[in-house]
Amino acid sequence: MHDPPVAGPPPAWRATRQRNAVLRTLGDRPGFTSARELHDALAKDGSTAGLTTVYRTLQTLERRGLVDVVRDRSGERLYRLRPSDGHRHYLVCRHCGLSLALDSDAVEQWAGAVAAATGFAELEHTVELTGVCRDCRPPAGR
Repeated sequence: MHDPPVAGPPPAWRATRQRNAVLRTLGDRPGFTSARELHDALAKDGSTAGLTTVYRTLQTLERRGLVDVVRDRSGERLYRLRPSDGHRHYLVCRHCGLSLALDSDAVEQWAGAVAAATGFAELEHTVELTGVCRDCRPPAGR
């Protein structure tokens, strides 16, 4: 499922102390994180960034292609800084949130073939794979 396209160019980044704190804290997180979890981490570090600032900053980062986004079981958006070599696809544990980057060459080739076959340009895609990791699976025989 795709989010609706955003009209117009991404908003310009106005570097503020609070936005920089959001960006830095997001980069320090080991995996995907929700806006609320990010806000809690900021508050623990003494930041005065409000939840609205966190949401707006994440929205700006997403529009600029600087974060990868997945959804958890309830549909909440989770964010992770995008590596400098481009977006990735992830396998995410539905229980603990562990995320593993996947070799996504096959997905990229498929998306390119779909674009070529349909005549679409500027194709964007989101592939989300979820499961239950080895540590969260119940032992066999239970």
